[in-house]
Amino acid sequence: MSVVFAKTPKGHDEITSKAGGLTPRVRRVLIFIDGKRTVDDLRSMLQSDDLQHTLGMLEEEGYIEVSSLIDTTGKRGAAPGALPSITAFSPLPAEHDPVRLQKARNFMSNTLNAFVGALGNTSLLDRIEQASGHDELRALFDEWYHAIVMSREGKREAEGLRAKLLAVI
Repeated sequence: MSVVFAKTPKGHDEITSKAGGLTPRVRRVLIFIDGKRTVDDLRSMLQSDDLQHTLGMLEEEGYIEVSSLIDTTGKRGAAPGALPSITAFSPLPAEHDPVRLQKARNFMSNTLNAFVGALGNTSLLDRIEQASGHDELRALFDEWYHAIVMSREGKREAEGLRAKLLAVI
């Protein structure tokens, strides 16, 4: 199933006024959102390593909204009202799941060490290790993602890493 985004009134205002202070790259993504193109279409047109993150930010800040869904047969349908946000975490486990928590911790630590290096991230690595639950790790998600995206190699892999972490966090 593919998601189609459309600009909100705030998004249209941003295109004309540039009042929101969006970066040129984020603004370019907003310009391409037209209510017809799917996320996959945008991905092929924009060559953005962190498109998912950019779309999530634009959605959270009210510049765009889900306008429709396209199923596997190509049939377009109205977006259901209960559609989760593009940046939504998976539901928390009913009971504390130490294995899943440790998986998320390990993934965050290992990717930081591999793509960024421990130097300069010791504070974040310490907070990841000290997190006592998924909610505390989720609070560190944006900082983790920013560190990954700021690295040269991590930027290339950011969207895939983000999706993998969202599956366990």
